[in-house]
Amino acid sequence: MARNAATRWTPSSLVSARERMWVVIPSEDEGVTLLRPVDGSEEDAIGVFDRLEPDTITEATYPCPEPDKSGDFRGALLLRDAVRLTLRAGAGPFRSVGRLSVIPRPYQYVPLIMALRMNPVRLLIADDVGVGKTIEAAMIARELLDRGIVRRIGVLCPPHLCEQWSGELSQKFGIETAVIQPARMGRLERGVPRPDIHVFEHYTHLVASIDYVKSDRHRDAFIRYAPDLIIVDEAHTAARPRGQNAARSQQQRHHLLRDLAEDPNRHILLATATPHSGVEEGFRSLIGLLNEDLDLPPDQNVPRRRLLPHLVQRRRSDLSNWLGETTPFPERDNQERTYLMSREYASLYESILRFCQETVSHADGRRLRVRYWAAIAILRCVLSSPAAAEATLGKRAERRRNQTSEQFAGEEEFASQILDADSDQDSPPDYAPTSVLDADEISLNAREIRRLEDFLKRARELKGPDRDAKLAETARAIDEMLSEGFRPIVYCRFIDTAKYVADQLQRMLEDKYPGLRAQSVTGGDGNDEQRREIVSELIKSPLRVLVATDCLSEGINLQEHFDAVLHYDLPWNPNRLEQREGRVDRYGQQKSRVKAVLLWGEDNAIDRAVLRVLIRKAREIRDRLGISISAPVESDAVIQAVIEDVFMQRGGYQLALGSDDDISDTRVSEYHDAVQNAAVRESRNRAYFAQRGIKPDQVQRELREMEPALGSASDILTFIQNAIQRFNGELRRADSDSVFDLYPGDLRDLVLSRSAGLRFPLRVSFDGVPRERVTQLGRNHPVVAALSDATLERALNGDDTMFARCGAITTSAVSRRAFALLLRLRYLIREGGGEQFAEEVVAAAFQRVRGQIKWLEPYQEIALKLLSDTTGRTQVARGEAAGHVNACLGMLTGDDWAKPVVEERLDALKASHERLRAELRGSRISVAFSGPPDIIGCWALIPSGEG
Repeated sequence: MARNAATRWTPSSLVSARERMWVVIPSEDEGVTLLRPVDGSEEDAIGVFDRLEPDTITEATYPCPEPDKSGDFRGALLLRDAVRLTLRAGAGPFRSVGRLSVIPRPYQYVPLIMALRMNPVRLLIADDVGVGKTIEAAMIARELLDRGIVRRIGVLCPPHLCEQWSGELSQKFGIETAVIQPARMGRLERGVPRPDIHVFEHYTHLVASIDYVKSDRHRDAFIRYAPDLIIVDEAHTAARPRGQNAARSQQQRHHLLRDLAEDPNRHILLATATPHSGVEEGFRSLIGLLNEDLDLPPDQNVPRRRLLPHLVQRRRSDLSNWLGETTPFPERDNQERTYLMSREYASLYESILRFCQETVSHADGRRLRVRYWAAIAILRCVLSSPAAAEATLGKRAERRRNQTSEQFAGEEEFASQILDADSDQDSPPDYAPTSVLDADEISLNAREIRRLEDFLKRARELKGPDRDAKLAETARAIDEMLSEGFRPIVYCRFIDTAKYVADQLQRMLEDKYPGLRAQSVTGGDGNDEQRREIVSELIKSPLRVLVATDCLSEGINLQEHFDAVLHYDLPWNPNRLEQREGRVDRYGQQKSRVKAVLLWGEDNAIDRAVLRVLIRKAREIRDRLGISISAPVESDAVIQAVIEDVFMQRGGYQLALGSDDDISDTRVSEYHDAVQNAAVRESRNRAYFAQRGIKPDQVQRELREMEPALGSASDILTFIQNAIQRFNGELRRADSDSVFDLYPGDLRDLVLSRSAGLRFPLRVSFDGVPRERVTQLGRNHPVVAALSDATLERALNGDDTMFARCGAITTSAVSRRAFALLLRLRYLIREGGGEQFAEEVVAAAFQRVRGQIKWLEPYQEIALKLLSDTTGRTQVARGEAAGHVNACLGMLTGDDWAKPVVEERLDALKASHERLRAELRGSRISVAFSGPPDIIGCWALIPSGEG
C-alpha cells in the first residue's frame, strides 16, 4: 500500500516503481526516497521526489519460483552463490566486507577496530614496510562510509603515489576518486557544472598530491572544502621540520595538516612506516595532529597510555602467523659484492682526489665552503660512473665556454643536491650536481680549469666493462640473478649513471638472454605517470632488468614484478637502503626469498666508510631485532665527517685503507650510540603499540560467521567453475594448482562492457596472493559481478532449465520428503541515531510433520548438505517436480512461516554486533528484520523409491 507523500517509506521495504522492483535504502534527504534494484547494485540506485511523484512507489512482494519452470537441481548452489556474491550491504558487524574486492589478512582488521573505537577517528598506522598500510587505511575509509560516519574521503600523498592510491581504492574498495594533480586540473574543472563550485567541493572523493594542495594558491580552498576523512600517506614527510633553515616544502605540508586537524569533527588517518624518521620532535608533531596534548617538548615524556589509542605499530615477525593464518612475507637474502677499480679508473680517482685536496687547501672563508662542496660533487660522481663524471665535468666546460656562472646558493642547497636527504625530506634530486662547480665563489684559475678538462677526457675513455670494474661486476651479479630466475632492480644515485648502466647491461647480456630488456627509469623521464608507463612496458618482458634512481624508492609497489635489488651506488643515508629494498620485500611478493646485494669498491675509501659506519649498522639492527629504524638526524653530519676524513686523508679513512677498527671518530661513536638507543626505543614501542589488548580470537569469530553469508575465495572459485560452463565458457587450470585461464564464452561482451581493458583468456587466481600477470578475482571484480548478475537474470527470467529457481530429485539422503529453501533476509541496522540497510542469504530446510513446518537444525548446515549431497540422486521430471514445489510453496503462507529461521539469524546477528560493540566499547546497536523473506529458490528432495 502506498504511503502518504509526506511519509517516507521505511528503509529495507520492498517496493515497485517504474515497472521494476526495488528495495528502499536510507536517504538523508527528507523529500527523496532512495531506491536500489532488489537484484541489482547501488550504482543503479535512483531517487524519487516524493512530492513530485506521490503515487509512483507501491508496496511489492518478491515473486516466488514458478513450479512449472523447474530444472537442474545442481543449479541450487549456483543460484545461492550468485545471490550472495551480489550482496554488498552485509548484515555482520563489519559493514563493508561485502564491498571489498580484496581479502584482508586477519591482522589488518586491528586498525579498523581501533578506528571504530574513536570519534573522531584520529589514528597513526605505523606498521612495518610491506604489511599493507594502504589496505588497512582503505578498509577504515570504506567502513566509515558504509556506516554513514563520513560522506567524503580525501587522500593526501606524494605526487608519484596518486595513481597508485586511486587505483587501489577503485579496484579493491569500490571508491572512485578524482585525482588532484596539475596535469589533471583542466579536465576536472571542465567536469564541474557551474563556475561558482570549486573542484575540491564538487568531487566526492579525492586523491590529491600533497605538494599541489599545500601551495599558497590552493591550500585555503582545499581546507575550506576538504573531505571529512583525510588519509595522509608517507606522513613522515609532513612532520614539523627542525630549525629555521628547514625545507619550506615540509613546513607547508605540516601547516596544511595542522590546519585540517583544527576541525574537531574531521577524521584523520596517518600512514607511515617511519613515524620517527630519526627526529623525536617530528614524531611528536605527527601525534599532535591526532591529539594536540601529545605534542610535547622533547624534554617531556609522552604518556604512552594516552598515545596507545592513536597508534598501531607492528613488526612483520608479529604478523607472519597471526590467528593461525600464515602471511607469506618473503625472507631477505642480504649479500655483498666487491670490486677493485681498474688501473685507469684508480688513476683518475687519485688525480681528482689530489686536485680536490689542493683546491680546498688554497682557499678560505666562503670560497673554501664552495670548493669543498664542489670537490664532494666531483668525487661522488666519478665514483658513481664515468657517465656521471662526464655529466658533471662536461656541464662545467659547457658553461665556461658560454661564460655563465651562478651565485653561491648556500650550503643547504648544495647538500640537498649531493647528499641523500633524510627520509622525512623530499627525495634527493637524481641529476648530477653541476651548479656548485659554476658558482662565482669557486674562482678556478686557468690551470685548474685545464685539469678539469683533462679529467673530462679521461672519464669518457673509461666507459664499458674493460675499464669500469664496477660495471663489469654488476653484469656478473645480474647474470647470476637472471640465471636463478630473479627479476632485479638496480638502484643508482644519478640519472646519467642509470642510463649508462641500463645501456651497458643490455649490450653485455642480450646475447646470453634473448629477449632481455634492461630499462632505466629516472627523474628525467617526465612525470610520475610517464615513469609508470615505462615500467608498465618493461614488465611485459619476461626477462627484464629495471635500472632506477631513488625516484622509485619510496611508496611504490613493485613486488609483483621484481624480486631482487642491487645497490649500484651505496646510499649515503641508511634510510634509503630500506626504502629501496622495501619495494620488493613486502606482502604480495610471490618469491619466498628476495635478494638484496650491496656493491662496493674495496679500494674506494668512501664506499668503505659509508658501508662500515652507516649501512652495516642498520643491517645489523634489522637482522637482530627484526625492525628497520630511521637513522637519527645526525647521519648527515656523520657522512660529512667521514667524507672529510677521506678528503683530507686523515685517520683511518686514507686512500690506503686500514682495518675497520681504525674508525674511531667521536662523531661516529656518538652516532652508533644514537642508532642503538633508537633501536631499543623502537623495539619497546612496537611491543607496546602492537595493540595486543584487542582480542584477535573474537575478530576471527566474526569473520568466520560472515563467510557463509558473503562467500570466501574458495566459494568464488567454485561458483566460477560451475557457472562459466553454463555460458559456454571454461575455467582451465594453468601452470599451477591455484592459477587458471578463464574463457568467458557468451559473457565476453558483458564482461568487456564493465572492464574494457581485459584480454582473454584471462589468467586468474582466487587465493589472494598477488602474482605477475595474474588477475585476482574477488567478489567485486567485473568478471565475478558479470557472471553473478547474468546467472541471477537467467534464473529470474525462468526460461532456462540450467538456471532454474526450483526443482526436485529423488535421493537416499532423506528418509521422508524434505524441502530446501534459499532465502534473502533484509534488515535495518540502527546505531547512534543513524540507520543502514543490510541483507543476507540464508539456506534452510524443513519437512512437513502433522501438517506443520518442522525446520531442520542447524538450519544452514543441514540445508547446504542436502543441496550438495549427490548420494543416489536422480532428477525428477518437470511435471512431477511441479507438484512437489507447489506443495512446498503452499506451506509458506502467513506472516510467520519463517519465524524460527528469522529469529535464529536475528539472535546470531545481535550477538555478533554486541560482541564487537563490547570490544569497541561503543554505543548499542539494534538489528530489525524487514519481512517477509524473499524466496529465491525452492527444491524438493524425495526419498528414493517414492519418486
